[in-house]
Amino acid sequence: MNVNVNTEPQQNAWISKSIKAIEADYQRSADTHLIKLDIPSLDGIDIYLKDESTHPTGSLKHRLARSLFLYALCNGWINQNTTVIESSSGSTAVSEAYFARLLGLPFIAVVPRKTASKKIEQIEFYGGKAHFVDSSAAIYEESRRLATELKGHYMDQFTYAERATDWRGNNNIANSIFNQMEFERFPIPTWIVMSPGTGGTSATIGRYIRYQMHPTQLCVVDPENSVFYDYFMERDATITLDVGSRIEGIGRPRVEPSFIPNVINEMRKIPDAASVATVHWLEKIIGRKAGASTGTNLYGVLQIATEMKQRGETGSIVTLLCDSGERYLETYYNDDWITANIGDITPHIAQLQHLQQTGKWPI
Repeated sequence: MNVNVNTEPQQNAWISKSIKAIEADYQRSADTHLIKLDIPSLDGIDIYLKDESTHPTGSLKHRLARSLFLYALCNGWINQNTTVIESSSGSTAVSEAYFARLLGLPFIAVVPRKTASKKIEQIEFYGGKAHFVDSSAAIYEESRRLATELKGHYMDQFTYAERATDWRGNNNIANSIFNQMEFERFPIPTWIVMSPGTGGTSATIGRYIRYQMHPTQLCVVDPENSVFYDYFMERDATITLDVGSRIEGIGRPRVEPSFIPNVINEMRKIPDAASVATVHWLEKIIGRKAGASTGTNLYGVLQIATEMKQRGETGSIVTLLCDSGERYLETYYNDDWITANIGDITPHIAQLQHLQQTGKWPI
């Protein structure tokens, strides 16, 4: 991290102007919708998707990017001459490129080569540049190297995500969920379900639930080729993997500093084929495509919902629609790509259709 210390009036004026620009952009933005799914077979259990794809940059990471820029500005880490560098699987880089352009700063995203081409196009649309590495594990060190070489600032979402966001309230995502649920049949969610990328959003939601003294439980669902589930179970922070997640935006090959396991009530491992099948199934219900991380989230929700129904429980479950599936037309919505990279998803689609009809998983 390259810390720029400058207390001159000109620098302070630029910081104030930049913060005002970000806050003005926020004031122009509406909150994201909470979509209620219609699944009659799960009567007594209401399921909601918070649609984060409607942010200006199209994903949940818009919230994180805003917080990271405000955090860096208030810490004096960036000034009007700073090149901003970020390591990302794509979505955070898109959102940070947006805010870098807003402030007139150059931006470089260090991303794996397998990152969806649509995300690369969006990074470049906002004036950023993509710097490719061969594996997900290489993004960290290369970002630090570039920041040193260019005398820039490495934003480092994987370290600062959990501390850059005010988890007590201040219109964070948890605060928004509970406000939007106020007039629903079961206004206090029984469960909130989400998947970890940095771990920052699960930390924010888990802390908020405790701070507000809600009985809501937090379930975090992890894809294949990710260490978060194993770390949650074993608490071994040295666990690493040589391969990256096939579900873009979530799952990591190492335990990220922003992942806080003690705010989580339960974790589940979701097969990648189930994640991809679920977004294809979801499209038939809401008429829209979603990214595969949404499938990971929703598959976990459906597991919990059927278990609740089996026990005779009622309540509400909220999860996140993280980004649009239009970014993944070449991958998660391409049959040849799915066959080559994920495998056969038809058994999972049949399973979901049976659940939709009966409220039970097939035996």
